[in-house]
Amino acid sequence: MIHRQTVRTEIPDWKRRTLLFLISQCITLFGSTLVQMAVVWYVTLRTSSGAWAAAFTVCSYLPQFLVSFLGGVWADRSSKKLLIIGADASIAAVTLAMMLILPHFQPEPVLLSALLVMSVIRSLGAGVQTPAVSGVLPQLVPREHLMRFNGINAAMQAVVQFAAPAAAGILLSAGTLRATLGVDVLTAALGIGLLCCVPIPGRKAARGDTSAFADLKTGIRYSLSEPLIGMLLLLYGFFIFLCVPAGFLAQLLVSRIYGNAYWYMTAVELAGFAGMTAGGLLMGTWGGFQSRVTTLRTGIAAFGILAAGMGLSRSFPLYLALMLLYGVALTAVQTAVTTLIQEKAQAEMQGRVFGLLGSMYSGFLPIGMAVFGPMADMIPLQWIMTASGAALVLIAAGTFCLPSFRGQ
Repeated sequence: MIHRQTVRTEIPDWKRRTLLFLISQCITLFGSTLVQMAVVWYVTLRTSSGAWAAAFTVCSYLPQFLVSFLGGVWADRSSKKLLIIGADASIAAVTLAMMLILPHFQPEPVLLSALLVMSVIRSLGAGVQTPAVSGVLPQLVPREHLMRFNGINAAMQAVVQFAAPAAAGILLSAGTLRATLGVDVLTAALGIGLLCCVPIPGRKAARGDTSAFADLKTGIRYSLSEPLIGMLLLLYGFFIFLCVPAGFLAQLLVSRIYGNAYWYMTAVELAGFAGMTAGGLLMGTWGGFQSRVTTLRTGIAAFGILAAGMGLSRSFPLYLALMLLYGVALTAVQTAVTTLIQEKAQAEMQGRVFGLLGSMYSGFLPIGMAVFGPMADMIPLQWIMTASGAALVLIAAGTFCLPSFRGQ
């Protein structure tokens, strides 16, 4: 009698730890995104004021921009795991305090001011947490799998960012702002609990005798002295800046060209998030070209071509198809940049480099909005989108002339 042996495929421990870590961060991201959307919508409906909406937008990005690099210094000087837990717990504590005292703010200006303070503190926490999260993955994932797991992470985050606004709308419609804040506290507790179960290998960075300010200057000097790192940061900043017309002003274009019906706006958001999810899954299974720079260069060029096509399109179904592919290209670029930094930056410097990367995003995005927003009231937005797309294609072509990118 022949006995068949059952072959069991064991999942490596590092994959278990990595997936648990990514799930914990997606849970906390869901709560954070939900509250951010809910607060902005609440203020918009409560005041119908452009000034208040602008104030909350600035308070969601500016503090993160100011603290991101310092957060990177702390990530290099201490345990990244404890730093993530501390940032999450601080954000949850502020949110819980706001939930408890919310009914006692009766005058509207006092209530809005309190929500503004909460947004500032939450943004500061995100600026501390983000570089640490980016620096953890190289400690969990073998070098040859970094691109794939960065892609998986991007896909998971895209799903969360798609689900959170829908959940915020349901909670605000069926409940109250307090209930929405309570969900964020619960997701933070769950995410922290899961993260506590994840052993993160690797040594803790030694503090030494230097101050955090001295480490900050060292990080800047390192980033400027490493041609590849410095060029990546600069390239990413310009990329984010030129993303604004086709990405962050997409709703404005749709309302002007195709109509201001709600379903148009919804369809654009769905297409964009679906593309980002597909891009993450693509990078997670394929892993990109063997050359990371080729993946980055191709993604930027495709992004530019698609942005120009969206500006020239006069068919809404075609526009949605281009928006979906646009999301794929966006994820490919972000994944390639993250992986290159994880692979090329020294381990003891990665927190500071990712802090700078976060500052480039949270800095160049508001600058792009400040430049292209008013410009769109003077020049047709589709012209701006087409021009920004063409500029991205030229930038992608220009990377062939960069000595720091050769051989990468």
